[in-house]
Amino acid sequence: MPYRQMCLALLPLALAACQASNPYVASSRPLPPAPAQAANSFDASAYPAPTRDYGHYRSWSWRDGQLPSGNADADPAQIADAVSGALDQHGLRPARGATGDLLVSADMRLERRLRQVRDYDYYDPYYGPYPYGSVGFGGYRNGYGAYGSVPVVRTYEVEVMVVRIDLFDARNGQPVWSASAESGSDKGSPRDRETALRESVHKALSGYPPS
Repeated sequence: MPYRQMCLALLPLALAACQASNPYVASSRPLPPAPAQAANSFDASAYPAPTRDYGHYRSWSWRDGQLPSGNADADPAQIADAVSGALDQHGLRPARGATGDLLVSADMRLERRLRQVRDYDYYDPYYGPYPYGSVGFGGYRNGYGAYGSVPVVRTYEVEVMVVRIDLFDARNGQPVWSASAESGSDKGSPRDRETALRESVHKALSGYPPS
């Protein structure tokens, strides 16, 4: 058949075309040169922070050799003793005659806070508020009429003791830990003030080392 003969005649030409070299060559534009400042700049935020090994911190000393500054409620020795005791409970021992693995700074101050408490005053619609209403004397409408409670928010001021503790790596000076905590301060008793100081210090270090 003419059609079949034509196909057979074109077959060698098709095979020869497949074996020929491809005239198309892949090409692309070169990348633009990096800016000059890229060679000298380093963006640390672009990389994850390395994991800190808190286990190798075993000793500590005061940063710059300075004890915490005291005030009228606690002298430097009292604050230093409270911080030392709390660090000891976390496996950190004071370095004797040498620089410790951690450098410690601490300060204590007194601040005032506003507190609010919600109370309920009872109100009788006939006699008025307690104690002249149904709760005070039980009288005319107690058990017979309706009475309700009115929420009253009372604001009062208290004094708190705030302790801040900062820990630094002694090798590079980088901050390792920082926290602050507060507790109630009672000026009426030196023992109560000392208790409030130790409570604040222990609260500040309660999360060290982070899990």
